[in-house]
Amino acid sequence: MKVDLLIQDVQVFNSYFKKFIKGNVAVLDERFFYIGERSTETFEATEIVDGQGRYMIPGLVDIHLHIESTMVTPETFSFGLIQNGVTTIVPEPHEMANVFGIEGIKEMIRASRDCVVDMLYAIPSSVPATSMETTGGSVEIADMDELLRSEEIICLGEIMNYVDIIKDPDCKTNRILEHIRKTYPKLVIEGHVPKLLDLDLHRVIYAGVDSDHTHQTREGMEARIAAGMFLEIQEKSMTDEVMDYLIKEDVSEHFCFVTDDVMTDSLVNRGHLNHIVKKAIQMGMQPERAIYASTFTPARRMNMTDRGAIAPGKIADFLLLSDLHELKIERVYKKGKKAYDAKEEYRQVVKEKQFPAHFYESIKLSPLTEQDFRVTVDVPDNRYPCRVMLVQNGSTFTEDHRGIAEVREGQLLWEESPYGLIAVFERYGINGNRGYGLISGDTIKRGAVATSYSHDNHNLLVVGRNPHDMMVAANEVIRNQGGFYVVEDGKVIASLHLPVGGILTEEPLEKTAKEVEQLRRAMESLGYNHYNPIMSISTHSLPVSPALKLTDLGLIDVNDGKIVPLLLM
Repeated sequence: MKVDLLIQDVQVFNSYFKKFIKGNVAVLDERFFYIGERSTETFEATEIVDGQGRYMIPGLVDIHLHIESTMVTPETFSFGLIQNGVTTIVPEPHEMANVFGIEGIKEMIRASRDCVVDMLYAIPSSVPATSMETTGGSVEIADMDELLRSEEIICLGEIMNYVDIIKDPDCKTNRILEHIRKTYPKLVIEGHVPKLLDLDLHRVIYAGVDSDHTHQTREGMEARIAAGMFLEIQEKSMTDEVMDYLIKEDVSEHFCFVTDDVMTDSLVNRGHLNHIVKKAIQMGMQPERAIYASTFTPARRMNMTDRGAIAPGKIADFLLLSDLHELKIERVYKKGKKAYDAKEEYRQVVKEKQFPAHFYESIKLSPLTEQDFRVTVDVPDNRYPCRVMLVQNGSTFTEDHRGIAEVREGQLLWEESPYGLIAVFERYGINGNRGYGLISGDTIKRGAVATSYSHDNHNLLVVGRNPHDMMVAANEVIRNQGGFYVVEDGKVIASLHLPVGGILTEEPLEKTAKEVEQLRRAMESLGYNHYNPIMSISTHSLPVSPALKLTDLGLIDVNDGKIVPLLLM
């Protein structure tokens, strides 16, 4: 019998038994045809591969991530993924959607069509994430209907505004959930429900949200699994407590591993989903269970019945490993064709101008002056209790800290305080809003950082210790139509140009990774003490991430879901 590919002498991972079984594998028409003891006496193969006893596992499947978090195009992202064994992803482009609305989603999908890695998209469900910010676009129910008609959509992306689900029955999020459940009852609905327990958690699940990818605890995992929720474990949740629970308890069917957000330098230096699988194994999880949680359960969660296992009829995406515990990848096959070989040169072909022209002209702000970083307040001269955004290493959450600020002649004397200034400027030319706050903790102690890459609204975010450096950094972002700029003593000491919507670069992966690493080091040199300063600062404007954040409308008390004043009168 003729087949396209025959892989001989491999240890094949059987997802249904969660164990390796020695055998041979035949591929026909891009799908697995046979797994067992038969070989050349039965099959006439166009290509024969000697597996040499290597481990053969399905291609890794990542069902929750944002390509924009790596700040590269889908083509560049695919180039990085395939060499790390990731063959299928479910990206949710809510960053691009916040900048360009439904057009941003469609252009990301279009830019993904010729990628080696399969990219099956999630519809951003929370654009904007809340009503307490200005974005360049929104995604409404009619937009979702259009996307489900015209594009290959696999799920409704993470429902982020859990506060409104609980507190406001008539909110946009609840209307979306009701429409999706009624009109598309089989569509998977993803969730974002940090710290919720008991009645509040059950209200969100009842509304249709039945997964969570946020930072987990043992108590939270038990509550979620008990209520029928599926867990998506990202690296920041891989604490000893969490991993001990996942290893010892019989919960293999109720979780998978995901990456969510991976910085470019981390992708190049550590890997992607394969890094998380390897880490799980190093933390004591059996390799078979770690592989199961990065192939079979994520595929099943998304109803991708055609992949995630090595079995007849499944798409022939697979990896050959020389070391199981180190997850050392020798080769990657996509649809039965070799896509990557560790022993062969693997070069990126760089494409320019992959998006419409106006995607490169999205920042509509005039240059700022030092006066734009003076905070005017209409209160008598005095010392006032104030809110301070407290940054803490180990989390992108911030605390709502209490401090003291002095006001003189209508000016907040923030430079004379122990705090830095954080400012957000609406950058879409819609309303000219700007918000101001004070910041402290594990953030910069001098200089300034400015960026158009600020979740999820991607307005211009500036953090600094003096108005001049803040002005210089902000104007570099404006002049270059997007990016990250770190300034000290009036000079740019590190930068990353992000011309596509102010959030993506078209530069090669290796070059971008080096620039991101330099950016990280520059922020650390200014005193930023955080495991991921870039991700930390970019979430200062994310009003669904506890506890105190800043948008162009002002300071946001995330837990109460409302705008709050800087000064406490």
